[in-house]
Amino acid sequence: MDRPEYVSNTPERCYFCKTDLFERLGTLARLEGFPWVAEGANLDDLGDLRPGRRAAREQGVRSPLLEAGLDKAAIRELSRALGLPTWEKPAMACLASRVPTGVPVTIERLGQVERAEAALRSLGFRSVRVRHHETIARIELPPEERARLLDPPLASEAVQAVKAAGYRYVVLDLEGYRPGGRPTP
Repeated sequence: MDRPEYVSNTPERCYFCKTDLFERLGTLARLEGFPWVAEGANLDDLGDLRPGRRAAREQGVRSPLLEAGLDKAAIRELSRALGLPTWEKPAMACLASRVPTGVPVTIERLGQVERAEAALRSLGFRSVRVRHHETIARIELPPEERARLLDPPLASEAVQAVKAAGYRYVVLDLEGYRPGGRPTP
């Protein structure tokens, strides 16, 4: 939050965030005697807008999953075969990705999104995004979870929970959850 380039939330926001992160991790790695910093990009990340990938290249950060030619499906299968408990963990993108480009990122906005998503996860929704549009929370869910949200008792509980996070209106995006998608103003 100390970098105005990040807070201003341009399409390059991730570049500034990752540059800061990788610079700090690079310093720590050198102090601890590690030859490089590694991150988790994979083949599926190459098709999305990822300004943070440029920061990784500039900072000499390694991407072992990408280097091994693995996509998300292969990583999940290998993780499952190895008995890792995270093999089916849903994607957890940065909360700032829920704020429309051009709208400043603030602790308050991020907290509001975090509370709303946590409330929906507590109701059993796994892959959920709450896109922040000031007083409106736009919920994105995959098709198999959207119908469940429309059940009247659960819908009422979800609306109350999301409003408790600070939103005035709660809407369901009929296009659903779109990984890598940026909210529009």
